[in-house]
Amino acid sequence: MTSETINAFRLDGQLAVVTGASRGLGQGCALALAGAGADVALIGRNQDDLVAVAKDIQGLGRTAHVLAIDVTNSDDLAAMLGQLPPFHIFVNNAGTNRPQPFLDVDAETYDMVMNLNLRAAFFAAQAAARLMNMNGQGGSIINMSSQAGHRALRDRSVYSTSKFALEGLTKAMAFELAEQNIRVNAVAPTFVETPMTQAGLAQKDFRDYVEGKIKLPRLGQIGDVAAAVLFLASPAASMITGTSLLVDGGWTIH
Repeated sequence: MTSETINAFRLDGQLAVVTGASRGLGQGCALALAGAGADVALIGRNQDDLVAVAKDIQGLGRTAHVLAIDVTNSDDLAAMLGQLPPFHIFVNNAGTNRPQPFLDVDAETYDMVMNLNLRAAFFAAQAAARLMNMNGQGGSIINMSSQAGHRALRDRSVYSTSKFALEGLTKAMAFELAEQNIRVNAVAPTFVETPMTQAGLAQKDFRDYVEGKIKLPRLGQIGDVAAAVLFLASPAASMITGTSLLVDGGWTIH
């Protein structure tokens, strides 16, 4: 591998913004981007958790900005993003799930999941794209989707609805923003061992189901997803837009 190829994965001199950055996939993505040379703005609701991640990023020799805010407050989020230095990477990661059988889904669950996974993600991406366009330097927006945006999963009708919609939003954004040199892609993981999935994967029946569906002989890890995000954020992916990168261990090939 040539030095030119290696350097294509570097993000030196760039600022990345990651939502839902206090733990799990968001934390992993933030650290991966910092490891490749980017400074990182961390967005989440818990100030103390964000500060802990910021210290890890500073330990890598990079600058960390802590922005404690609920991303569902779209106007406040847009204002806060506008106070940052120009950024080149936006990882639209914040999301949630509350599994329920379709016949049992209540309006509160529907509104909670859709409000964060779709509405907040839509307007966060819009705010980021507006700033990238204003700065005139292009950029990379990465929406955190799911294999549930490609396949139906039991007891996850609302979650799947939000992620199928996010997949469509990714393509629509990529189509409209290409002339501004803003690339928009999605990363679609399988079940990954994170704080959000810990309780479910602790149940033997569910873990056996997941391991039976993933064709590779292991569960997904945070680092697998972070590596995909790093690739799409980097110059190595400069000709890739409007796609969804499945990190599913082969779940969706059958």
